[in-house]
Amino acid sequence: MRHDSAACAARMNRLRAGFSEADALLILGAKNIRYLTGFTGGDGALMVGPDWLILLVDGRYVTQARAEVPGMEIFEFRNRVEGVAAVAGRRGVGSVGFESPLLSVEEYLRLKEALPEVKLRPLPKGFELFRAVKDDGEIDRIREAARISGEALAAVREMILPGVREEEIALELEYRMRRGGAEQVSFETIVAAGPDAALPHSTPGRREIADGDFVMIDYGAVCDGYHSDETCTYAVGHASDRQREVYRLVLEAHDRAIRAVRAGVSCGEIDRIARACLAEAGMAGYFSHGTGHGVGLDVHEAPRLASGREEILQAGMVVTVEPGVYLPGVWGIRIEDTVLVKQEGCEILTRTSKELAVIEH
Repeated sequence: MRHDSAACAARMNRLRAGFSEADALLILGAKNIRYLTGFTGGDGALMVGPDWLILLVDGRYVTQARAEVPGMEIFEFRNRVEGVAAVAGRRGVGSVGFESPLLSVEEYLRLKEALPEVKLRPLPKGFELFRAVKDDGEIDRIREAARISGEALAAVREMILPGVREEEIALELEYRMRRGGAEQVSFETIVAAGPDAALPHSTPGRREIADGDFVMIDYGAVCDGYHSDETCTYAVGHASDRQREVYRLVLEAHDRAIRAVRAGVSCGEIDRIARACLAEAGMAGYFSHGTGHGVGLDVHEAPRLASGREEILQAGMVVTVEPGVYLPGVWGIRIEDTVLVKQEGCEILTRTSKELAVIEH
């Protein structure tokens, strides 16, 4: 990520204002550290005080940290817990709020032993939403990632033919994304044909596509740290009446959910709308996952669009909408777009058409 000092300063002010109960905050997630500072290293810690900021890294990252976050105080450690304890002691903090999912029990106990007078407090659950609302620069990166990935899929679509193996398409698609400007792929590309498409997270293998198969492709690219995520399902050769009808149902669930996305609506309500559409046709039992998730520096991040989720969508959030139907041993369909939440409605960032496409040979 290109260092944007103004954006990082604004994010740091928001962090301090929103989580000010502790004397210092201990940020451990590499993506959160990147979001707050611009440092792209894979390991480290960030300690945030009311008027001070220290990035802790080991010797592998000192030079990189100094180059990526010029002017920031860098503390080099041999052991992360010892480094955190040293900084806390030096700054005289009485309490530390920390990212509980990212601090192991062993590290927590060692930190308590090293700082017996310091109160260690997990950051509240709301911290998981800290990155959820994207600024214009973040949205531009996600939009570019979606452009790169969509163009790559268009280029390999002609490969989706009988006799071609799932893994061949996945490899070519990943190659095209990288050649098109992606710094990496968002996750291991899913190409699932026939019965494999009934597995929501199938791994591409040596199965050959057959005439009449559904082929489900779930893929994404990373642009300057930010991910895209999209799923397209194609019919090969022909589509039966049953395939066409179930595809129509999934597309209707997808479209209804997207029409409902706007600021002020709960995440659970979007999930309910998609699920109700399939339930009307008796297919709800074949939809085995949530309707969507946030996308940004991680391909799966807050918020989650799932049953019972009470988080409220806000303008600037970027989420997926991805209902699916999976018939074990037969085939599956998932239709996924990534959308930008707006005050009124949303903008679809992934541009591949989701109308049923039958690839003839």
